[in-house]
Amino acid sequence: MSTPSAVAAGTQSGSAVRSAPSFETVIRPPVDIFEDADGITLLADVPGVSKEHLNVHVDGNALLLEGEVSSGENVTKYRRSFTLGRELRTDSIEAKVKDGVLTVRIAKRAEDRPRKIAIQ
Repeated sequence: MSTPSAVAAGTQSGSAVRSAPSFETVIRPPVDIFEDADGITLLADVPGVSKEHLNVHVDGNALLLEGEVSSGENVTKYRRSFTLGRELRTDSIEAKVKDGVLTVRIAKRAEDRPRKIAIQ
């Protein structure tokens, strides 16, 4: 059994307990936002992040983009959040990543899209 002073000193049962030093950086990635008649498109720069390490999450009218890339002991985390307007369909969000750019497409509700009115 370890003594309290041995545990406090970082040893347990005669072996050293060490954690490797790591450096974590949190970055707010630049995002371009484009709107057209059918919806909006967000383009976020997330270099080095694979799709397995990306998370696109929507909760109510909040959209959260998160990603992580590790290089040895260094960890870079990307995090950006947005408040979505009521005209957007949060039940129909598409996301893909290619060449370090995360593309998120959110459609507008049909009743909020521009439409042409026929003149009689």
